[in-house]
Amino acid sequence: MGLGPDAATGSGRHATGGPGRVVFWSSEGTALDPVRVQQLVKAIEGKDLSTAAHTWRVVLYTLAMAEEEGVAAERLRELTHAAALHDVGKLDTPREILTKPGKLTDAEFEVIQQHPVSGFARMVAMDVEDPLVLDLVRFHHERWDGKGYPYGYAGEEIPAAARHFAVVDTFDALTSHRPYRHEVGEDAADRAIMELKRGAGTHHAPESVEMFTELYRRGRLTWILHYFNDGDDVPDFAHAEEAGRVFRRRRGR
Repeated sequence: MGLGPDAATGSGRHATGGPGRVVFWSSEGTALDPVRVQQLVKAIEGKDLSTAAHTWRVVLYTLAMAEEEGVAAERLRELTHAAALHDVGKLDTPREILTKPGKLTDAEFEVIQQHPVSGFARMVAMDVEDPLVLDLVRFHHERWDGKGYPYGYAGEEIPAAARHFAVVDTFDALTSHRPYRHEVGEDAADRAIMELKRGAGTHHAPESVEMFTELYRRGRLTWILHYFNDGDDVPDFAHAEEAGRVFRRRRGR
């Protein structure tokens, strides 16, 4: 199965989050080098054929949730890097699996399930110590009911940043082009919101779903969904400061 939750750092399951953790987006430790972040983002996009628009969307949705939570401005840089690098473990996943247009076999899905583990190991090997980055990379595919992967954590065992980001990642998956889906309808976002609501309490943390759907209802996510779509020519994702400027400039429109 690869690295367990105690591997590489010697920490237990509550070292970077877990029961009693009430701060959704905490951050400490050594910051990532922005140039290295950009290199990794480009490598991820090239490996699984994702787009710069996808990176922008998940980062900006995440910033919208963080703003709603009242996260301190000095923490947004690390949060942006964590969101941009959430799938860094896919660099160790065979391309033919990542880009397969049809249904994955059980064996192929088992390989996919290891990308949070390999991503965490890659971050540790790069001397990344920031628990926000490590938590989001390692736990963003866990489910509220314990049926996620790779560790099967449940409820508040899952660090809160990863619980929030799982909602972002699911929404973007349901509203964007994928190897197995080349067209999305005009009502894709509304259908995605309904899917999130159905999954509250099973797939996703109820409070995370409530926050995201309320932002959508108030129109706070519309500009991200429409402007940073897969059909538009958007700039490469470069760094957290650029994302912050875009977010602050456009969020009120």
